[in-house]
Amino acid sequence: MDRALLRRIRWLVGFVIVGLVGSGATALALPQEVVALHRRALAWHAPAFAAAWIARVEHGLLRTDAAYPFIAYGTDWLAFGHFVTAIFMIGAWRDPVRNLWLFRAGQIACLLVIPTALICGALRGIPWWWRAIDSSFGIVGFIPLWLAERIALVSSRPSERESAPVL
Repeated sequence: MDRALLRRIRWLVGFVIVGLVGSGATALALPQEVVALHRRALAWHAPAFAAAWIARVEHGLLRTDAAYPFIAYGTDWLAFGHFVTAIFMIGAWRDPVRNLWLFRAGQIACLLVIPTALICGALRGIPWWWRAIDSSFGIVGFIPLWLAERIALVSSRPSERESAPVL
């Protein structure tokens, strides 16, 4: 594979890996993060509807964490799932042509973020704008995986000279 194409693929896959690890890490300290987010929302004069929602989430999360800290175990497993997915993506980073299936699996997972956010979010009373933010993560993950897959597919095709019959 051409070095420049491999470098592009690795940048794209690296972006996804960093995003997965970052998303997973944020699931581990939710109470502290939501307190910090609420402070920032107030300091930055966020729109009232957003500040009210963040305050509600903070209140519910802090009360739940104080009374039932074991509930956070679910978000620990959420983080674990992100970390494991990132580990699988290392295969696509190392050998993109041989591991094309990882690009497709990642794209499918990214697409499934959207109906999950829209359906489950509606069932749980999550505001539409927050579901749109959650859905955007599926799009942000899909695009680099799609681009990386396209580059890997093009680079894996034999050139005309290589595929020409020997006379």
